[in-house]
Amino acid sequence: MKVILPEGWPRPKGYANGVVARGTMLFIAGMIGWDAQGRFESDDFAAQARQALKNLAEVLRAGGGKPEHIVRMTWYVTDKREYLAAAQDVGLAFREIIGAYNAAMTAVEVTALMEDRAKVEIEATAVLPE
Repeated sequence: MKVILPEGWPRPKGYANGVVARGTMLFIAGMIGWDAQGRFESDDFAAQARQALKNLAEVLRAGGGKPEHIVRMTWYVTDKREYLAAAQDVGLAFREIIGAYNAAMTAVEVTALMEDRAKVEIEATAVLPE
């Protein structure tokens, strides 16, 4: 995997502007903050983000990948302010579960998610080495 940073651009914090990778692609559907049995344990944004990241990591492992194989991640959040207010806790969870990495990332505020209690949904693309 190679991180792309145009000349003269500052290094973004927590993500990459672009990534080049070669290998087998693993597409991970949007993961929300419920457990493996489909139950929400919390309505707290950071707690749901932590669980969504755990779910994503579990699918990644089941597909033969590791967090460092993630090349793209999209976050859908139902409340931008709640997301920003929880940024420190979300960042901590991210580092604990995913670690430091250089994926291209986008975050989008949406009106709602399909599950009424869901506050965040995270999807990812990973490229597994050949």
